Amino acid sequence: MKSLIVAGSLAAGLLCGPAFAADIAEVPAAPMESAPTNDWRFQATIYGWLSGVNGDVGAKGLGPFGIDVTPIDAIQNLDGAVMASFAAQNDQWLILTDFMWTQISTDKTIGTTGINYSQDQITVQGALGYTLPINIERLKVSATVGFRYQNLSADLSAGPVYSSVWKSASGSEQWIDPTVGVYAHYDFNDKWFINALGDVGGFGVGSNLTWQAFGALGYNWTKTISTSIGYRAIYEDYENGGFVYNTTQQGVFAGLGIHF
Repeated sequence: MKSLIVAGSLAAGLLCGPAFAADIAEVPAAPMESAPTNDWRFQATIYGWLSGVNGDVGAKGLGPFGIDVTPIDAIQNLDGAVMASFAAQNDQWLILTDFMWTQISTDKTIGTTGINYSQDQITVQGALGYTLPINIERLKVSATVGFRYQNLSADLSAGPVYSSVWKSASGSEQWIDPTVGVYAHYDFNDKWFINALGDVGGFGVGSNLTWQAFGALGYNWTKTISTSIGYRAIYEDYENGGFVYNTTQQGVFAGLGIHF
């Protein structure tokens, strides 16, 4: 079985090929020095995601069939991926962007039916956040509105394992989901911090429902370099004209952030 490992465009060299990483929202607070209220801070992130995928997929009336690609499968087989993100914030506003390209393939047997599935997926996310008036020292919480764009090409074939005659179908779909959510950042001190983000969207505009959740523990090595490790999950429930994509991607991530 082949599966998915996600890595930032530079992660292989800098992180020695770890799992998904420094999430789209990792923008640690400014170093413990006074700064003008509206100074902007920026972060470029490279990351890798050790992600499994499970759920139901179908194309042009074939299926849907259940797939289950575990993180262990992801370690053993790599199809390919690129990930990068950029974020900017000041004391009031937060801008988040994220790009993911992934390839995944899997084969399995259910009873006497064999299934082969592969997909090529591009995900682009963006969000604008505004700081909420929460008077807790070292804690910053922002309400967010944004979008998640999906471009998915899938190939599916299935048939009796004892037969060489299988049915095949393929299809390509793209859709945009509006999202709303909450992002939080907390500094334990000037070195250790945590990030968390949750959003929900779709609402029938693109998919029926989509949501995302992640949390990360991070460490500031210097004023310009940080690393993080955490867990991320993205759910999509999309159907259109026989194309079915109802899956959850989830797994551990680790990454490297560069601040300026």
